[in-house]
Amino acid sequence: MKKLLKKRILIPISAGIIFITGSAFQNDFFEIAKQIEIFTTLYKEVNMNYVDETNPADLMDTAIKSMLQELDPYTQFYNEQDVEAEKIRRTGDYTGIGANVRTLQDKLVIIEPYKGYPADEAGLKAGDEIIKVNNTLISTYKEEAGDLLKGTPNSSVNVTYLRQGKEYTTTIKRSEIEINAVPYFSMINDKTGYIVLSKFNNKAASQTAYAVRDLKAQGAKSIILDLRGNPGGLLLEAVKIVNLFVPKGQIVVTTKSKVKKFNRSYYTQNEPLDTQIPLVVLINGKSASASEIVSGSLQDLDRAVIVGSRSFGKGLVQRPKPLTYGTQLKITISRYYTPSGRCIQALDYWHRDENGNAVRVAQENYNEFKTKNGRKVFDGGGVFPDEALEITENSPITKAISNDFLIFDYATDYYYNHSVKDINNFELSASDFTDFKNYLKSNNFTFVTETEKSLSKVLENAVKEDLDDNIQKDYNTLISNLNSSKALAIDENRDEILSLLTDEIVKRYAYREGLYDYYKLHNIEIKKAADILSNTSKYNSYLK
Repeated sequence: MKKLLKKRILIPISAGIIFITGSAFQNDFFEIAKQIEIFTTLYKEVNMNYVDETNPADLMDTAIKSMLQELDPYTQFYNEQDVEAEKIRRTGDYTGIGANVRTLQDKLVIIEPYKGYPADEAGLKAGDEIIKVNNTLISTYKEEAGDLLKGTPNSSVNVTYLRQGKEYTTTIKRSEIEINAVPYFSMINDKTGYIVLSKFNNKAASQTAYAVRDLKAQGAKSIILDLRGNPGGLLLEAVKIVNLFVPKGQIVVTTKSKVKKFNRSYYTQNEPLDTQIPLVVLINGKSASASEIVSGSLQDLDRAVIVGSRSFGKGLVQRPKPLTYGTQLKITISRYYTPSGRCIQALDYWHRDENGNAVRVAQENYNEFKTKNGRKVFDGGGVFPDEALEITENSPITKAISNDFLIFDYATDYYYNHSVKDINNFELSASDFTDFKNYLKSNNFTFVTETEKSLSKVLENAVKEDLDDNIQKDYNTLISNLNSSKALAIDENRDEILSLLTDEIVKRYAYREGLYDYYKLHNIEIKKAADILSNTSKYNSYLK
């Protein structure tokens, strides 16, 4: 009788669930079909009737990308060219000239030639402006100009470029380019090894493991893992790298999604290389995604001391979804959580301000979590270092100078106007800093602060309300004082600016490999890491 009663109860409930789910699905399906039909008819009418000729592909590309902008910056549509670029990012392999190239409206700028690769062998240097590839002028080329430099292995390409106002030509023989995830590792003293992990492509874990083994063979009793500036990449590679230092079967990261199949916990799968070797991880504001999984997990497990400045704060996971005609959608499918249970996502893309910008999670809304040893850690704002160094946190004005490529351009001019004999002991002087400030003025550097934006909004509202006559004098005084403060801000951030300038200039003389050699002697974060590792009791005090 009881069994029969259970059956009678369960069947209606199950049917109810199916009905509710089915109704919800049908409603969603109808709404989606309705909106697609509206868009299709609109798209057709625009293409057929607009007063000027339209490019259907460009219109659709813009429409899709504008729609996705409402979500988050990581959910992206890739056309066929974008798909190829994403493949290069994941694997680190492509055929080309071997240089980091920036695309501008009328030229391609060499940001960094890779040592020993075709661009370097052909004599190209950072700051060179490519204006013509074979017979194609970059200024009139409508497609992705950087693709002109790609081609089959051993094929040649002729480039015309400007250097310090003079025009040159050279021929570059393309080759297969392999971008290492670990571009550099070495001993910094007789007991400490140093590893730079610059990206999480599919070589990241294997190359990091190789570096650890090699350094231990050289006598390393401790390791510094440098994740500064690493924007992330493949999640599984991050798990494997954590696995080098923690036992098999340890949870590293958990993903949570509205789609059940994307809810997953990732555990270490292999036997580790070394669970005891003291480890310091360096991070900064450009360490993101997989870098934060590695640093956050090792911090939660009390397996490493984190040194530097707060990381970027990207706690979202993306997955590529193939679409028709060789296109692709990279879509945010879940949030990830470190072993303590925290999500370090810093920006809230689902609650925006009045200007449509994502808002940063307020510090008072951070939640407290505990590491394996009971230390306090927090979510909501990236990974916070155990040892924070102020110089590693670039101020808004420093970021503005850097984003305008004024540090890059100044380094180019410096390289062609100065002879440096001993790059390992290079140091910019007070007169160099004064020269740089004059360079900013001559290039009309401007920086609009949030304070200025707010004051401008106040004046705008005062004009609308016909109150501006009463506050104009005070407004002008405030702006004048603010401009004086901005001028002082450059001096106040002198150390930050000189550090960035030094990095860029050293690379001009000694490539990126030479910059890492320079870091071993002069970099504050590396010195701090080495100091922590040199004292066992100090190292252990961070983890208890």
